[in-house]
Amino acid sequence: MISTRLAGELREAGLRWDPISGDAFQIAGGEFEGDVFTVSDMTIEPHHYETGTVLGFNGTTEWALDSVALEDALWLPREDQLRELLRGSFLALERRVDITRVAIVEYRVTIELAGSRHDFRADDAAEAYGRALLALIRAAG
Repeated sequence: MISTRLAGELREAGLRWDPISGDAFQIAGGEFEGDVFTVSDMTIEPHHYETGTVLGFNGTTEWALDSVALEDALWLPREDQLRELLRGSFLALERRVDITRVAIVEYRVTIELAGSRHDFRADDAAEAYGRALLALIRAAG
């Protein structure tokens, strides 16, 4: 899962979210700070109105939260969603392994941007994809 900071940067750069079942999100501030919620057809459903989209919490949850406006929720896109959003610019995902510790130490995502290759590194594949997508969105803006 990408960091909250990167998710916020993606939203500020213009990434838009149309919630579907399985999407993870956070609610900024208040008692839910840091909690991660998942859109689900049974418990948290997107409701679309002329005034905007709200995420409705259907009575099976243990706390008294009826709904939250989409703009108050921060989408935490999954690795597969980030890769899909990169579309044709995505070239490769590589991982570097430290064989002495038998551990993955870095992921590198390579994309084509403005006619040249660019690498984005992180200790998590989703974070590397997110950094690449952020660069792509900023370049398009």
